[in-house]
Amino acid sequence: MQLQHNPKAIVTRGAALDKADKVMVMIHGRGATAESILSLSEHLTTPNVAYLAPQATQNTWYPYSFMAPIEENEPGLSSALTVLDTIVKDLHERQGFTYEQIFLLGFSQGACLSLEYAARNPQRYGGIFGLSGGLIGPEGKLPAYAGDFAQTPIFLGCSDVDFHIPKERVLESEEVFKSLNANVLAKLYKNFAHSVNDDELNVVNKVMATATL
Repeated sequence: MQLQHNPKAIVTRGAALDKADKVMVMIHGRGATAESILSLSEHLTTPNVAYLAPQATQNTWYPYSFMAPIEENEPGLSSALTVLDTIVKDLHERQGFTYEQIFLLGFSQGACLSLEYAARNPQRYGGIFGLSGGLIGPEGKLPAYAGDFAQTPIFLGCSDVDFHIPKERVLESEEVFKSLNANVLAKLYKNFAHSVNDDELNVVNKVMATATL
């Protein structure tokens, strides 16, 4: 599947960019849509936030498991990471947001993508939320990430029995982000479905409001 994504395919909700105090980039999962991930904004309580959600070609950011060999997920993976990079840089360089005003949230495949983008581009973001996801790469072959998150709050929430996301990769991702000087909270929810729960949304709301976990 030769996926190439359009960085201009973006759906928005919430405050206008020129009026917003903060902006959240929301990344949908496999088979989902930008509109579906934006629906989570209805449960977020921080005022004056602009929400942006890119749309993947064929509703899929990359074709295979996030733990497949990297080359099998190309060129979709690199194209997807470029979309996120284009959006974040535009928000910072053209729209005038500081990185601390920018938040990344993804679910499932979108969580994996947002976490991988952050790990490759570490700095002090407002917060990063990986809901049912982990860093991308085969077992035992994650790259040697480098950089400093300057205590960016990073939240990893997942079921302890998620069929798509092994809990071991969630915990491994936690350690990687800690090694990059992030303020990390990982929560494994017992026998929970591959979904988003109220506790996760409470954590997102807390970080959005206070910039801490």
